Amino acid sequence: MTKRRILPRVALGFVGAALSLAISPAEAQQTDRAKQIGGKLLCGVGTPICQCNQILTQCNHVGCQNSTAMLKTLDKRVAKGEPEETILQGFVQEFGTAVLSEPPKTGFSLVAWIMPFFYLIGGAILVVFVINRWSKRPQQRLATPNHAPAVSADYLERARAQSARETDD
Repeated sequence: MTKRRILPRVALGFVGAALSLAISPAEAQQTDRAKQIGGKLLCGVGTPICQCNQILTQCNHVGCQNSTAMLKTLDKRVAKGEPEETILQGFVQEFGTAVLSEPPKTGFSLVAWIMPFFYLIGGAILVVFVINRWSKRPQQRLATPNHAPAVSADYLERARAQSARETDD
């Protein structure tokens, strides 16, 4: 390789190493904590600007002003060292419970957590009931020599004559 190609790559490597050293472990833990808490919040709740309703840390709308403002607020609170519950309650007070990505497990919202299990159990009981009913139905008898339907001798003779004519070819 020529010096023209190697020099930019080496410079880029040094810049990358310098940036990784510039972020201290405490800041990395802080951003990880902010991402964890941001994963519990929704973007665009309660504002007419952006109604995307995506996870805050995963909002992919270009130029989304709402997620930018919410993330700044979140980063400030994490930098202050506020506990997670306090941060979440602050967002709930500002935007309402709709800002939470999962409903709280208390009060009426508890129904959202319990109902899927009732539906699963109810569906399983329904399936067992239907299968039980089907298995107890009288089965249709197949046309076997023992249970063959009665055919008149005249009709049987005509059918034999017709099949003989058609197969003589």
